[in-house]
Amino acid sequence: MHLSPMGEPIVVKIGGSLIDQLERIIGVLHRSGRPVLIIPGGGKFARLVRDTGADGEHGHWMAVAAMEQMGWYIAAKGVVPVTCLQVPARQEVLLPYTLLRSADPLPHTWDITSDTISAWVASRLGLDLVLLKSVDGIRTGGILQERVNADITTDDVDPCFIRYVLASSVRTSVINGLVPGRVERLLKGARVPGTTIGF
Repeated sequence: MHLSPMGEPIVVKIGGSLIDQLERIIGVLHRSGRPVLIIPGGGKFARLVRDTGADGEHGHWMAVAAMEQMGWYIAAKGVVPVTCLQVPARQEVLLPYTLLRSADPLPHTWDITSDTISAWVASRLGLDLVLLKSVDGIRTGGILQERVNADITTDDVDPCFIRYVLASSVRTSVINGLVPGRVERLLKGARVPGTTIGF
């Protein structure tokens, strides 16, 4: 898998399962020299929302607020927080609540999580998207898919994500953020294990 040329800005969604690796990942992104807009996963905060049983309108906005809380946690690690949709000029983290309340671009359902929200952001900005997960990429039937060009059933991203990425022509890479060196190599343009979608 290959990203846009070195130095070009990208959108990077950091999965909530990587919270214990945040400082390392933020350091890697900073040293890459690329302008990066980080989209925070909801992590533990979103799981608490699910545990309440809230759904529909209320559950959606509670989950987006969970992303906002994770965004502030990332900002506390030295990343500049932003609230509007703009191509990053440096390393920034999006605090998405106000933006999404205003634009309200996606259905209010648990089938849409921070995965599809990050794809919406990348689509609006015309940037490549990297999803950092705690798995090696997208799997179906237990088999890693190196390339996905049609909607498939998987538990590794939300049910709407692949369909949205393909419809929006967002160049997307899904890789394991837990493996040392993998994010660095991807950002330098090297091939790494993972899944590409739509290219």
